[in-house]
Amino acid sequence: MSMTIRTPYSNVPLPWLKGNLHTHTGNSDGPRTPQGMIDEYAARGYDFLMISDHDHLTDPARLDGRGMTLIPGNEVSANGPHLLHVNARTQLPPDADRQAVIDAITAEGGIAVLCHPNWEPHFNHCPQEVLERLKGYAGIEIYNGVVTWLHGSALATDRWDRLLAIGRRVWGFATDDCHKTSDIGVAWNVVQSAQRDPASIVSALREGRFYASTGVTIERIVVCGRTVGVHTANAQRILAYSDYGYRRAVVDGPVMTFTIPEDADYTYLRFECWGRPQEFAWTQPLFIERAE
Repeated sequence: MSMTIRTPYSNVPLPWLKGNLHTHTGNSDGPRTPQGMIDEYAARGYDFLMISDHDHLTDPARLDGRGMTLIPGNEVSANGPHLLHVNARTQLPPDADRQAVIDAITAEGGIAVLCHPNWEPHFNHCPQEVLERLKGYAGIEIYNGVVTWLHGSALATDRWDRLLAIGRRVWGFATDDCHKTSDIGVAWNVVQSAQRDPASIVSALREGRFYASTGVTIERIVVCGRTVGVHTANAQRILAYSDYGYRRAVVDGPVMTFTIPEDADYTYLRFECWGRPQEFAWTQPLFIERAE
């Protein structure tokens, strides 16, 4: 039986672009005007930004990106679990049937991301059965910065591993979910993209050609046969995980090389890169396919 490792990453070096997809302004419950928030992120060296006010679509054409690529979007919030509408063309109604919302997002060329599933005192803003029932969304927030200061858990890799283990090919996103200026620069996504235009960045997000981070920088993710190499600039430890969060390997240092055994009984592999306290990076899953 032959094995193929399906990686979303390019083995050919491409530029890495840093951005945030979950940013609130004074149009909902954020700390600055839309232009003020753009200025804040541009001053921190971001490459792209999406303003995602609650049930409010801001037109980027009316704003100065200060050198950043602006992606139109919003956070669908009323009537159910929150989700990001990335690359929005229109303001969609917040239908309580979230599958209808996801289908509408897909129909107009956008991507949907389920937000902060472990938020709220019950750690269950978006129940696992809902995540499993809904189809067609790009991924979930595996880290949501604002929940660091709220009830629940900012981290949701537990939810992610459960989805991946049942065969759902969804990506992991990290976001600030900025509601105050101290939320800026807490978490971000870094995409592999030769171009900086919105369509290219959204395409990279849709295809999983990015990693999520709160401080660790990944330089390369390379696949050669059954061997995966993860190279970072500042990780102190790298860990490999598979189905249901099973830890497969740990290496201290900035680089891990992991060869998947020929008889491996797991279906995906993902890597966590740990740096200084509160600094992490998460690769997307690499899927293991077998054929006779």
